[in-house]
Formats: sequence, C-alpha cells, structure tokens
Amino acid sequence: MSRILETAPNPQFAREGWIDLTGTWKFRYDDDDSGVQSGWWAEEFGDESLDILVPYPPESELSGIGDTSFHAWVWYQRPMPLPAPNARDRTLIHFGAVDHDATVWISGVFVGRHVGGSSPFSVEVSTEWLRSLGVPLLTLRVFDDPMDLEQPRGKQGWKAEPESIWYKRTTGIWQPVWLETVPSIYVSHLRWVSDTDNAVLHLDVELNRTPISPVEITAVVYLPNGMELRLGVNCDERQASGSISLANLGASGTLESLLWSPHSPTLLPTRIQTGTGDDVRGYIGLRSVELDTAGFRINGKPTWLAMVLSQGYFPQSHYAAPSEEAIRQEVELTLALGFNGARTHQKAEDPRYLYHADRLGLLLWGEIGAAQAWSDRAVELLSNEWRELVRRDINHPSIIAWVPFNESWGINQVSTSEHQQHGVRALYSLTNALDGTRPVIGNDGWEHVSTDIFSLHDYDWAGDELERRYGSGRSNAEIASDYAVAGKQAVAAADLALADLPLMITEYGGVSFTPAHDESWYGYGKVSTESEFVDKYRELTSALQGSNELIGFCYTQLTDTEQETNGLLNADRTPKIDMQMLRAITRGNRL
Repeated sequence: MSRILETAPNPQFAREGWIDLTGTWKFRYDDDDSGVQSGWWAEEFGDESLDILVPYPPESELSGIGDTSFHAWVWYQRPMPLPAPNARDRTLIHFGAVDHDATVWISGVFVGRHVGGSSPFSVEVSTEWLRSLGVPLLTLRVFDDPMDLEQPRGKQGWKAEPESIWYKRTTGIWQPVWLETVPSIYVSHLRWVSDTDNAVLHLDVELNRTPISPVEITAVVYLPNGMELRLGVNCDERQASGSISLANLGASGTLESLLWSPHSPTLLPTRIQTGTGDDVRGYIGLRSVELDTAGFRINGKPTWLAMVLSQGYFPQSHYAAPSEEAIRQEVELTLALGFNGARTHQKAEDPRYLYHADRLGLLLWGEIGAAQAWSDRAVELLSNEWRELVRRDINHPSIIAWVPFNESWGINQVSTSEHQQHGVRALYSLTNALDGTRPVIGNDGWEHVSTDIFSLHDYDWAGDELERRYGSGRSNAEIASDYAVAGKQAVAAADLALADLPLMITEYGGVSFTPAHDESWYGYGKVSTESEFVDKYRELTSALQGSNELIGFCYTQLTDTEQETNGLLNADRTPKIDMQMLRAITRGNRL
C-alpha cells in the first residue's frame, strides 16, 4: 500500500498534498452562550483563551485541559496555512468528527454547519478568496449539550461522574482535521461493489455538482503483479457508473487469489482521475458476504465468528485515539487474543481503525452511538448521522454487518410502541437501501423487530446453563422460550419468523477481577485470581463453541473502560492474563 494511504486521515479516499490542521488551537468555553452575540466568530481570540491539542476532546488529559465538568458551548480557533500558489480552484477543510453541532467561520465569514457527533463533514471555499485573506483565521463553535438524551451519544454519560456502563464525555473535535485543494468539479463519493460470483467489479462515482460539459473519469485498480484494470466513463450528470470485468486476469492469476478474507486480507490500490484534474487514491477488497441459518460465508467459505466487544475508549483521550500507533495496536491486540472480529460498540470508529482492520483481516460490525430517548428529533438526528456513516464506511471489506440500534437504547418502549417499531424498520430499510450487500441487525440483543440475525445477549454466569440453553439440536423457538423463562428480555418486539434466522450470542462473559475495597467497578461476575479468570473465560466460551446452532459469539469485552472492569486487557492495553492462553481458549476448536 502506498505511503499516501498509510498516512492519510481517510485511507480509502486520499489526495496528495493534504495539509494537517491538528495540533495546538486556541480554545474557549462559552457557558452562557454569549460568543455569537459577542462576535467571537469575527475576531481573534485574546489572552482569555486556552490552548488545546486537537484532536483530543477538552475533557481528556491529552488535550492539555482535562476539564470533565459540563460545558455545552465551546469554541476553537487557529490560523490556516495558505494553499500553494499553484493550488487548485477550491479548498476543502475536512473534519473527521466533531461532537455534536459545529458551525464554521473563516476570517469572520460563515462557511458551513454540520450536526452529527461521529460523522464527517467538509466546508468548501474558493482558494483564490482564501489566499486573499493573508492569514485566514479558522473558527469553530461547537454545541454539545451533556444532558441531551435525544442526540446520539453512545456511552457518554450525562451525570457529573461516570457510573455503571457510562463513560466520561467527548465534546468537540475528536478526529483529524485537514485541508486539501480540488478543482471546481471533483469526486465527492465513491462506491465499489464486487460481484465475485459473476467476476465483475462495479463502480459508482459521485461528483460535487453537475458539470456543464461531460467530464472524463478514469478508474484504475492495481493488481499485485503490476497489472492494471481500467475503466473509463464520461459523466454529464452528478453520478456515473461503470463495471470492470474480473474474468480474464491473465498473468495476474485467478480471481480467487485476489479475494479479501480474514486469512488473506488482500487489498488492491485504486486511483480515480477526472478530466478536471482531481486525483483520488484509495483501495478495495474483493469479497462476498452471504448469510443463512448455517452462518456467515466469506467468499463462499463458512466463517465462524469469534468476536469481542470493542468500546474504542482510551483513558487519556476518551473516544479519540491517542496516536496512530494506538489505532493499529487496537486491531493487532484483538487478533492476538484469537478473535477474528470485533463489534465496535456504541461508537463509529475512526477510518484509520477501519483501514487497519481491512489490512490485517479483522471482521467488523458497523455501529453508531445510540440516543437515550425517543422523539421526532431523536429519529432525525440518528437517521441523518447513520446515513452519513454508512456512506463513509460502505467500501470497507472488513465490515460484514450493520447495527443501527442496540439493546433498545433510545427505543425503550419498542415492545409496545408501534412508532418505535417502525423506527427500527425504517433504519433497517434505510441501511439496505444505502447498501444491500451486508446483513443488518435492526436492534441487537433482544426485542427484535427487523433483523437478519437472531442475536441475543446472555450474561449467564454458568457455562453448563449456556451449554444447555444453546445446545445442539435446539430450535430457535425453544431457545427463545428458555431465554424468556430465565427472566431475560423478550427476544422479539413484533411478529418475527425466528426459525429462519441464524442465531448468535452477541454479548456474553463480562468477567471482572474482584475489585479493591474502594474501587468503583462494573461487570457481570467477578473472580479473585488469574487462574479463576482463565477457568471462567474457558467455561463460558467453550460452552458456546460446542453448539452447532450458533454461528458465533461476541465476548464482553476487549479492555477495561472506566469503572467497567470486565476487559481481557487493562485500560492501558496491557494483558491481565497470558495472551497465548487466552488466544487458545478464544479459538477453541472453531478457528
């Protein structure tokens, strides 16, 4: 993979010459929301401002501020570097993620607004205008109400201190910010779809606007032996489509040798060029995903899922990753523990994490942070942000399923409310409308409405009970009845043909060491010694591995997070137990 992609903020959609805007910014709290009226957007911040290290949220240690108290309005500011004299017509300022409602000015001129705490956005300005400003001043106002339960927030707590399964908050910028120049007509979105059964690769290209005259678009896919697959189309509308045959690869070998899988995560570099001068680098993974009652098949081959719940939270930087090395290490540690997949839980992960999952062969379920209340506004916020995230991540071969809701969070009356049931159906259908190539779990864990997987969360502490409940030969109806009798949540919130669905335990375990006397902790059961920890992990995991009815499992969880002390790793990513021992248990006789 080229150096361009390895260092880019979004390795699947990268241009040469991008300028990093992370680093030290000026920062101000605006607790009485007077900044707009006082004209902060039009003036340089004075001595009353603080310094913040972007992209770390102000609540975090790495930001240099570390204030975890409630602040709904915050402001950022920094001078912008000027594009080179030969720069292209338009300048894009990209924000990877800003939580939650961001308004942007350049030298006192409003240039854009975005709502959505984990989805990306860009503002576009004239490069000539930008250069005319001398030293442009980039100012950002962010509104993130810590008490707002209608906005998608994931596991960010709304109380003064974290408790139970809730963590410290992440406000404002928490992913990279960067600048690049583009021609007046440029590529705004790409969609690759590999039809391996018919040996065809489809491409949809979306331009930023409809061109006055047709634009020539050239797509190149680079094969490992140096061979190139090319596609050329003329685009006279905003969108253009084309296909590349994968049937006659000549000396490059067979199509099967080029396929992406967890065991052979082959990535093929791509390049999209337009007649207007745009040049976008990226990569693809050729693979198919199918699902039936027997489970997942990647490229037609049965794939048992041994997944882990990954919160993606760091004690020194919260939802932001502390470094690019830490992002890579998170994927490597997951694989080293024997897992072949991760549920990136209640968080839309950084595109660089997805890149390393693609590169190393870690299977993922794409998820979003939930709201905690139901309203028209909550539906609007979640739907818009989810749509943007599915579009952002749709080309990642590592993502094999989508999860818009989890454990009825934000849809707490889904068992009796037709409105909330329609909400689940709506996002299930929206996801299929945007993609259609991956399974969708409408509401993971229980109270299913629309789903392609019968998923259950079961934290039973007895391995023999798990083995009995999900033992070979038991039907989904028997399992559902047993689950209800055990005093757990209802498995369905609406009429659902459970018999036709594959069954997976998508949360179990949660083993914690006995906490110290004054230690705040949360888990689903505790042990006192390392040997007891290993024995309990083996007991619960092997009980599920022995079932022929399950298609996989997901263990809770990868790391300790705040007071949630049920990780296989400590919060600093050091192992609690010998990793080779845990790896052997994770893989069992299934992998």
